[in-house]
Amino acid sequence: MRGDGDGWVFDPDGARYWGRYGAAGLLLCTPVDQTLAVLLQHRAVWSHQGDTWGLPGGALDSHETAVDAAIREAEEEAGIDHTAVEVLETEVTHEAVSGWTYTTVIARVPEPLSTTANGESAELRWVPVDQVDSLPLHPGFGRAWPQLRHRLR
Repeated sequence: MRGDGDGWVFDPDGARYWGRYGAAGLLLCTPVDQTLAVLLQHRAVWSHQGDTWGLPGGALDSHETAVDAAIREAEEEAGIDHTAVEVLETEVTHEAVSGWTYTTVIARVPEPLSTTANGESAELRWVPVDQVDSLPLHPGFGRAWPQLRHRLR
């Protein structure tokens, strides 16, 4: 279902961002084998910045908070059961010249949840935190990852 937030925002320099009211993604973490792992989405090749790894997420609708949108998108794209998610904090990890923002919602679950990918995902995977950098990351997530990784500690 298309929401009223679906659409591109263009900066004066030509950069474009998905989400008329901004966008948000869910950085979901859980303990796995004595370490911390995060749920990452291998983005479908056809999508913007496709064939990269990032967070389940997408456009905010006009009536949503970043938390609402991130959890909704994680449910749509990864089949995440929102009732199992404990939100810890939010952080704006990108702000464009136009005022468009991307907010990362940091949350946890007590154990890895099963996932179900939709057409926007080539794969979903629980990745140990120390292995995230070995993947070809979505450029925005790649820039934000060092700061986000620090916050997970």
